[in-house]
Amino acid sequence: MSTPTLLVIAHGSRDPRHAATVQALVARAAALRPGLRVETAFLDFNLPSVTGVLDRLAADGVREVVALPLLLTRAFHAKADIPAVLRQAPASLRIRQAEVLGPSPLLIAAVERRLYEAGLTPGDKSTTGVVLASAGSTDPEAIAVIAETARELRNTGWCSVRPAFASASLPRTDEAVRALRAEPGVRRVAVAPYVIAPGRLPDRIAEGAADADLLASVLGPSPELARLLVERHEEAALAPARVAVAG
Repeated sequence: MSTPTLLVIAHGSRDPRHAATVQALVARAAALRPGLRVETAFLDFNLPSVTGVLDRLAADGVREVVALPLLLTRAFHAKADIPAVLRQAPASLRIRQAEVLGPSPLLIAAVERRLYEAGLTPGDKSTTGVVLASAGSTDPEAIAVIAETARELRNTGWCSVRPAFASASLPRTDEAVRALRAEPGVRRVAVAPYVIAPGRLPDRIAEGAADADLLASVLGPSPELARLLVERHEEAALAPARVAVAG
């Protein structure tokens, strides 16, 4: 049986840095599996569109596709938007929708990588408070996953970790920075954006980090994320098809 094509589905953004970062991440993942066909599509703002890529895959004779939401939590896009667009695919395609990226130990490792690249060391953990700043969601399941991710990051040895959100939920990044300043034992505060690519909400996180001692980069094309894309593809490739397509 042939290996299913991997279709990575990103949200998209008017910010050109977003699509460039997504493409760099997908290219890094593809390099881990030579011979695997990997495609990228966007729900909004950027091209190619999901329907456009699916039509092209069908025209090329592809039959098996793993659709991977490039999302850190399972919220509205993963539960509604992506399944809806996949149901518009050509009837010849057999599509499996992979799980979203989070939670995963690889994401914790990617966050720590960005913090170290920003200037911290493992020896700084015991005196550093970290704001884990995500885009935000109104979905309780997504909010709970962010909170659990913050706890898992704290368990790696950081003095304290607090979640924050750029939209939809509270606290905001600047509020979490102030709260960490007041905690005993915290000598410095770092903000770790828990987002994949630059854009409007990551910029809002950066603005909220003005009073922090350190701001890490977005997760971007980190090796951990690239490995995670491959893992999610392999998991889904072994599962039954879960998305009904037109036909």
